[in-house]
Amino acid sequence: MSFRLSQRDKDIIGFINQFRAVDRDSLVELFFSRLKSPVNACNSVMVRLYRLGLVERTQQYSPTVYLPVDAKIKKNSQKILHFLSILDIYKQMCTYSAPKQVTVEDKPTGRKGGIEPDLFCIFKGSPFWIEIQRNQYSEQKMQAKINLYEEFFFSDEWKALHWQPEDRAAIFPSVILITPVRYVVSSEHIRIIQVISIDELMEKYRSSAKQQRDGRTRVSSPSSHGIKINLT
Repeated sequence: MSFRLSQRDKDIIGFINQFRAVDRDSLVELFFSRLKSPVNACNSVMVRLYRLGLVERTQQYSPTVYLPVDAKIKKNSQKILHFLSILDIYKQMCTYSAPKQVTVEDKPTGRKGGIEPDLFCIFKGSPFWIEIQRNQYSEQKMQAKINLYEEFFFSDEWKALHWQPEDRAAIFPSVILITPVRYVVSSEHIRIIQVISIDELMEKYRSSAKQQRDGRTRVSSPSSHGIKINLT
């Protein structure tokens, strides 16, 4: 059977492969929102791609969640919710500015036992590693996670990562903890930001920028000092 894929078809397949699990409503929002009947258009395209064997799907969730054809995830796996939470953070960022160099479940050390952030991206000009904490952990476990980032910092391996700028000094990404729980964690070497959502992150730095414009002294803290985000 011969068929021709549109560029949108290819983009959708690539996006699903990148994020591992994508719900129908997110596809509507990201790829079909400008159409007259976005939900119907999305349903039609996704049924066609599924029947062609180019995407997999699970109807254990509502709306339907689409997976890569070679996904090693069971269709009722809790891992799907993990990937959907990563997708949600990405979509929150897109409401402000499309992130660049997006890597889901980044493994910058290239080996087990190193840091494994849920998401890496360059957002509004700054690199971030993002940890999404859907469950509550002990502060000891969270500090151990931060300690791994410090180990990587001292290795200097991060200076050779492919996204590093060629025209200026290498940058170690800030670490964003997306969590409803405030953890008492610290580092003298890396920047840690704890927020509930990207909306809170942007509001926090919008307020900081306003204080600077108003000429007031900026209040700094270990979790925010030195972070630079272009909010314009």
